[in-house]
Amino acid sequence: MARVLIVRVGAMGDVLHALPAVAALRQARPDWRIDWVVDERWLPLLAASDGRGPIVDRAVPVAIRQWKRSPLAWQTAKDFLAFRKLRGQYDDVVDMQGTLRSAAIGRLAGGRSLAGYADPRESFAAQMYGRKVQRQGQHVVEQGAALLSAAMGVKLAAIMPELPKEPWAEEWAEQLVGPDKVCVLAAGAGWRAKQWPAERFAELAQRLREIGYRCLVSAARSGDPLAEEVVAGSDGAAEVVVCNVAGLVALERRASLVVGGDTGPLHLAAALGVPAVALFGPTDPLRNGPWGAGKKVVVRDAASVTSYKRRDEVDTGLAKVSVERVMEAVQQMI
Repeated sequence: MARVLIVRVGAMGDVLHALPAVAALRQARPDWRIDWVVDERWLPLLAASDGRGPIVDRAVPVAIRQWKRSPLAWQTAKDFLAFRKLRGQYDDVVDMQGTLRSAAIGRLAGGRSLAGYADPRESFAAQMYGRKVQRQGQHVVEQGAALLSAAMGVKLAAIMPELPKEPWAEEWAEQLVGPDKVCVLAAGAGWRAKQWPAERFAELAQRLREIGYRCLVSAARSGDPLAEEVVAGSDGAAEVVVCNVAGLVALERRASLVVGGDTGPLHLAAALGVPAVALFGPTDPLRNGPWGAGKKVVVRDAASVTSYKRRDEVDTGLAKVSVERVMEAVQQMI
């Protein structure tokens, strides 16, 4: 029985895109021990199941936000070095993130081998790998399955696991949504270049109201300025909903439609099989688009040039995507 540690500590979308590979490994090797190092915010996602039981035996949380706020603090160093306590617990460690931080976590955790991409997101990370795997596949979900296949010597085909249901969150969402036809607007993004303008989300909410949708703008905290801006410009057509990850899963499970950019809530909709309209700019939808069985339409202007640089201005092509064009995509869905 192998003992495997997965390291994928990044954003919600990153975790959702890694889940299908790990679910496939669990299905192929149900007797193996599979643990996962993850940003503490995404812990609820790791309660996902392959239909027979949890795909992860233990989730090891990391306080990524605190690390970023205080990178030079003694507590950050102490938390980081604590991964040495994992030594001897694993046969194999697989870095599915590809950053210097994730590779260092994997190295500290030990194991018989540390595997990762030969061309990781941050090139220096490759120097820490005992086994470098050539990237295969077009979509990051396919790439993750190929990496885990090569690292563990098991042929894997990515499968979407069943996302968890928290009883309190399901009850909350049921009361919130009721009989309404709800569209969740995911207006945020990891960086500005991927973010469709707030005023267009506001106009879109008004247009969706005309065809019977109740629009909810998801926000991770009260007073979120972007969510508030969308609501303020919507003439009452949109409302903010503040919820954590478990709440967002329950809410989107009841949604009729989700509209958003290349961001976690959009990828969550795809994972749940909820109809989604994806607004893409600098990132390539063939590589990073919504992955799942649900119906989805990707809107991307020809003026967008693929780039993963975290620019602080809206992508030129994404800025050209009109509300009318998004409404046409919505009509395709319905």
